[in-house]
Amino acid sequence: MTEDTALSAPPGRPVRLIPAPPGFWMTLLGVATAAIAPLFGFLIGSMMGAPTGETVLSPMYWGLFIGIVIGGVGVLAAVAGGYRLWRHLHGKAGGSSS
Repeated sequence: MTEDTALSAPPGRPVRLIPAPPGFWMTLLGVATAAIAPLFGFLIGSMMGAPTGETVLSPMYWGLFIGIVIGGVGVLAAVAGGYRLWRHLHGKAGGSSS
């Protein structure tokens, strides 16, 4: 088979893919988890419905509590990822002073 020159892409600037710096994805996923987990906890708690008997805490409170705990883990992941990202970005610019 011959290659049709009309269908081939014209030569141009080559695409250079640069990987994300360390900590970027951890920060992004931590922020998303911290923002969405309490909402999903509230949603799941409200889907469980009202308690049938005498209970101390309703399922809505339990769902929200679990969502807040998972959101707290997301905040910790975001802070750890942000620290790695900050250390990576400032480590290259700062150099060594000694």
